[in-house]
Amino acid sequence: MLRSLLLIVVALLHLAVGPAHAAEADTGIVLLHGKRDKPPTRVQPLARQLQGAGYRVATPDMPWSGLRDYDAAYPQALAEIEAAAQSLRDQGATRIVIVGQSFGGNGALAYAASGRAVDAIAVLSPGHTPERDAFRQAVAGSVDQARAMQSAGHGTDKAWFDDRNQGKARTVRTTADIYLSYFDPDGLGNMQLTAAKVPAGVPIFMAVGTADEMAGVAEATILRRAPPNDQSAYRSVTANHQSVVKVIGPELIAWLRGLW
Repeated sequence: MLRSLLLIVVALLHLAVGPAHAAEADTGIVLLHGKRDKPPTRVQPLARQLQGAGYRVATPDMPWSGLRDYDAAYPQALAEIEAAAQSLRDQGATRIVIVGQSFGGNGALAYAASGRAVDAIAVLSPGHTPERDAFRQAVAGSVDQARAMQSAGHGTDKAWFDDRNQGKARTVRTTADIYLSYFDPDGLGNMQLTAAKVPAGVPIFMAVGTADEMAGVAEATILRRAPPNDQSAYRSVTANHQSVVKVIGPELIAWLRGLW
C-alpha cells in the first residue's frame, strides 16, 4: 500500500513539473552583455542561473564589447544575435528569448523591432540613450562629424568619436558609418523608437535599479511605448545599473515560466 501511494505521488509530481521542464528545455535565451563589458562578462552569473533552470543559453560577444569596440555596425550586430538564436534552434529550442543588460537591452529591443522571429524579450538596466538630452549633447559634435564624413563620401573611413557610458566620457576609433549606426539619435539605438516597433505579440520584461539614472524614466519612456501586452512586466529592483543583473534571476525565471 505504501509503495502504491509513493508511486502515485511520484506520478503526480511528474505531471506537475514535467510541462515546465519541457517548456524550459524548448526555450533558447540569447543573453547580451553591456557596453565595454568583456569576458567574463557581468551577465555570466545570470547565464548560469538560467542554464540551471533548464534553459538553453547563448552569450555572444557583441560589437559594443570591450574587445571589439564598435567593429561592426548595428545591423550586423542584429545579424549576430540572429545567428546566436539559430544556434539555439539547432540545439532544439523552439522558442527564442532575447535578454540584454544595459546596451544589451538596447539590442534586445532593436532585434524585436527588426521583425526577426522572437517570442519574448527582457531589458535589464536599459542603456545607451543617444536620444536623451545629456547623452545627445555629449556626442552631438561627433554625430555631426560622422554625418559630414558620410556626405563627403568617407563613411568607411575611421576617425575618433565621442562615446558615453553611464555618464563617463571616452573616445572610440571606428568608421563614420558604424558610429552613426549606434549614435544617430533617430536610429536603431533610440529605445523609444524601437520599443514602439516591437510586435504586439512579443511580451517585454523590464527591470531597472532604484539607483539607476533610468529609474522612474524607463517604464514610461520605453516600456509604455511598446504595444500593450498583458504578459509584459516592469520590476523596480533595489540595485544600481550594474547590479540589477546580479539579483534579477529569480524574478526573470518566474516571469519566463509564466509565459509557457
